[in-house]
Amino acid sequence: MHLAYAGVMDRVRSIICPRCERLVGPGETKCPHCGAWLPTVLGLSPDAMRWLRRLDLTRGILVASVALFVLSLLLDPGAMLRIRSLFDLFAPSSPALFKLGMTAGPLMTGGAWWTVFTAIFLHGSALHLLFNMLFLNRYMPAVIDLFGPVRAWVIYMVAGAIGFVLSNVATGSSTIGASGALFGMFAALIVYGRRTGQTAMTQQLWMSAIMMFAMGFFFPGINNWAHAGGFAGGFVTAEAMAFAGRREHAGVWVLAVAMLLVTLAGFVLSFVAFSRVFG
Repeated sequence: MHLAYAGVMDRVRSIICPRCERLVGPGETKCPHCGAWLPTVLGLSPDAMRWLRRLDLTRGILVASVALFVLSLLLDPGAMLRIRSLFDLFAPSSPALFKLGMTAGPLMTGGAWWTVFTAIFLHGSALHLLFNMLFLNRYMPAVIDLFGPVRAWVIYMVAGAIGFVLSNVATGSSTIGASGALFGMFAALIVYGRRTGQTAMTQQLWMSAIMMFAMGFFFPGINNWAHAGGFAGGFVTAEAMAFAGRREHAGVWVLAVAMLLVTLAGFVLSFVAFSRVFG
């Protein structure tokens, strides 16, 4: 009875090899069927991978964005008193934002390429943060449900980064914000609707994306280059992804973890580098 139970539990805890998609024991470091290394991805156990999938990605991004916004105000409290309009309400100063990882063309080409990731989590005013977090809370859960949290994270980060790369190349101006990544969420939902034949939903999302993009021409400080790049990056990345029903390929996990580590390290590198510049 004990042996039978142990056999069943081993099968339950088994993982699927990302190359041959056959069951592999939870303690294996090499697939016995096809020879693929690290079927558990970066040495993580199946239990650890299940725990990571259960993390609330939407809340994590929201908390990180709010915390960094508060920190950007604390780095230069005097900036809160320099209010020129409603759009500048509680607006961090440029030195504070550079210390936390704001991106710009000269920075990216000068070696601080990681700023295309760190800038996704920074915002230029209370309204900027509020609007982006409202859209995040509305659309990210749907992308997570359809693609899974690991793929959703990859789509979000790739879309945001490509948006900033396009903006940096086209204008070179300093820029921040999650809106490019959020346009990538729109694109991912459109990809899902198109691939599953949900024409009405796809058309509605196209209309929403076009209206939001058009609004960028009527409000000051809107980075339409980042929006366009984010949409394109999200569309291409989502096309390359499977949906939530399938286990993530090892490469998706590696990319997700790599972008997380680069972003965290980028905050530190930016703070160290620009603290020397601005004091």
